[in-house]
Amino acid sequence: MINDRMAALSDYPFRRLATLLEDSTPPAGAAPIIMSIGEPKHPYPALVTETLAAEAGDWGRYPPTTGTPDFRTAVADWLARRYGLPDGMLEAERHVLPCNGTREALFTIALLAVPPEIDGRQPAVLMPDPFYQVYAGAAVLAGAEPVFVAATADSGFLPDFAALPDDVLARTALAYLCTPANPQGTVADLAYLEDLLALARAHDFTLAIDACYGEIYGETPPPGIFEACRDGDMSNVIAFHSLSKRSNVPGLRSGFVAGDAELMTDYARLRSYSGGASPLPVLATATALWRDEAHVDESRDLYRRKFDLATQRLSGRAGFYRPDGGFYLWLDVGDGEAATQRLWRESGVKAMPGAYLSHGEGSESPGGRYIRLAVVHDMETTEDALARLAGTL
Repeated sequence: MINDRMAALSDYPFRRLATLLEDSTPPAGAAPIIMSIGEPKHPYPALVTETLAAEAGDWGRYPPTTGTPDFRTAVADWLARRYGLPDGMLEAERHVLPCNGTREALFTIALLAVPPEIDGRQPAVLMPDPFYQVYAGAAVLAGAEPVFVAATADSGFLPDFAALPDDVLARTALAYLCTPANPQGTVADLAYLEDLLALARAHDFTLAIDACYGEIYGETPPPGIFEACRDGDMSNVIAFHSLSKRSNVPGLRSGFVAGDAELMTDYARLRSYSGGASPLPVLATATALWRDEAHVDESRDLYRRKFDLATQRLSGRAGFYRPDGGFYLWLDVGDGEAATQRLWRESGVKAMPGAYLSHGEGSESPGGRYIRLAVVHDMETTEDALARLAGTL
């Protein structure tokens, strides 16, 4: 009595992790440090509490699915500043929509972008491997075939979508790319984005850029897909940005979607049915956050200092490298599941096996040799975690 496509979905990574560790306990006296989930622990700015309180009277109103003009203007202005876009290229009314965090938006975009068939064949949805599990779930439940494209050390941790057979590209409806990448922290440069955009237009598929880690980086801000559209043509492009990582407010559930005006019109219509409206106090708080960079700079500096420490502690161990963006360590430990069990049992550090973020089984999958660790805690906890990791690895 349920959608039979559900049978094609594997258990979500955190459920698999709970099963893996159900018979293991951390050592006595070692307080557990949870590094398996990318939930920022940095302080969020005071303006969050202040704005929510000031706008509390609007909890009693239904919010518009399209958000408020002030929110859309703040986002359009931020995109123009952040990526150096020409004046007027991105219009608040035509190119921007709010969403309840990017997770639900990344899922529902497949319901819009994937047709029942392409030239009589099942549509394909492309994604890097390892991948964010929502991409695969969205593809399956939209009736498409998920096509996993390896993003390993051999490819610079970026997928080579252009190398896919022509018959796959001809039936591709949607391609996901996360940059900076989860879990590897790789940043796609502008040339890569330009080539990928050209591929999307040549085969007429929607290019979905997941940029939720885009404001966490070392010295160089990652380029964005709209920099590849500086001629003003945003056809085939949709980008997803979130406040969860940028502003340390995962519980606010606020982000935005921007891009191709025709896509955005249809996406707004879809969302009017799916009920994805953001409450007005949340929209007001998000508007204030997109207009403030001071808290983002402070948080980014803390991430830099933690990765400085990680470099000192872990260089030369488990293939350590410093990511260009994001807040994950992606360590080559030979067998990710075995290492995860050992770390939990011997040090009380909870990691995520790379195989649970990848297609295929165990160490044979593109992520099977790895563990992912989220460097999201305060400096003291991070120092403790890195010492435990160094001792165990």
